[in-house]
Amino acid sequence: MSTDKQETTTRKPTTNTIDRFLKLMNDRGASDLHLSVGRPPIFRLSGRLDPIRYRVLDDGDYRRLIEPITPPHIWKSYLEHGDADFAYEVTGLARFRVNLLKQQRGMGAVFRIIPTKIMTLDQLGLPASVQRLTRLDGGLVLVTGPTGSGKSTTLAAIIHEMNKTRSMHFVTIEDPIEFVHENLKSLVSQREVGPHTKGFRQALKAAVREDPDCILVGEMRDLETIEMALNAAETGLLVFGTLHTNSAAKTIDRIINVFPSDRQEGVRGILSSVVKGVLAQQLLRRKRGGRVAAVEVMFGTPSLSSLIREGKTHQIGSLIQANKRRGMIPMDQSLRALVENELVDPDAAMEKSLDKDDFRKWLKERGVDVPDEAE
Repeated sequence: MSTDKQETTTRKPTTNTIDRFLKLMNDRGASDLHLSVGRPPIFRLSGRLDPIRYRVLDDGDYRRLIEPITPPHIWKSYLEHGDADFAYEVTGLARFRVNLLKQQRGMGAVFRIIPTKIMTLDQLGLPASVQRLTRLDGGLVLVTGPTGSGKSTTLAAIIHEMNKTRSMHFVTIEDPIEFVHENLKSLVSQREVGPHTKGFRQALKAAVREDPDCILVGEMRDLETIEMALNAAETGLLVFGTLHTNSAAKTIDRIINVFPSDRQEGVRGILSSVVKGVLAQQLLRRKRGGRVAAVEVMFGTPSLSSLIREGKTHQIGSLIQANKRRGMIPMDQSLRALVENELVDPDAAMEKSLDKDDFRKWLKERGVDVPDEAE
């Protein structure tokens, strides 16, 4: 990882073209702006790509749009290596996460909008039981889901709630910093990979010496980072992290399987004692526009600890089902609720379901015409 990979640049509102595109993106409620040589600019609206009425971009257009807002050393690194990331802010408008890339037709860029206002758990429509995570004092909490499923938004809402109600020291390690937290009742130290630290591993190693009560690891992407996060949680710190999995069971398996087979039994023992919660979320397109999250909720219990220690993670789904009265929510139940409330199309919900045969049967019992599984 390049040590100068991330940096935040700030520009006051101007009349230059890139800022006009970003203002239009914000006004339309798009989540992303794609710029690609050989194509006109494209927005992502409610999960779908929507081209802008604009000419096809050539190499000169791209350079005029992107080079002026890119820190010179990052632009140089991009030309040499073919990709780069940084954060860009238009004062009074929004912050954007920027990825630069090279592709078959030439250069490209993707801008992801970072909302300036942190939404609350209620505003996000998350289950009431999620509030329980804001009262934890130690252990590991994982928020999981595919890229673009709202993991950072959910974590920001959890941290914001704790920041308002508890006196703590939060250390966040992000790539890049997305939501900026003010110091409210707590002290929040936000560190960005690139400008503030070489990488997640180095920052996490240093964080445990910075008198934290809670550490947020923006991405648990490799064995060393995961191991240090587990060790931090084992010492009694509260650790939040993210993974790209779509269920609680797969999340536990993912962490264990990162380690060599001769270490997995020991990892299961540590994991069984530190896991306090898993939120697995997936975004679906709303019928009337926008997107809505389906969320699986699992909390740490003695029964969960036993399943993890004994390597019986395939039974985690049944455990969540059996503990619904305690605030746990299976993913497929969350999806069914979205269908029953007519928020999403049944086919879209079934595509995201974990047990597709059972979900298909449930839809048919309600008179929904769904195709049988292809042979």
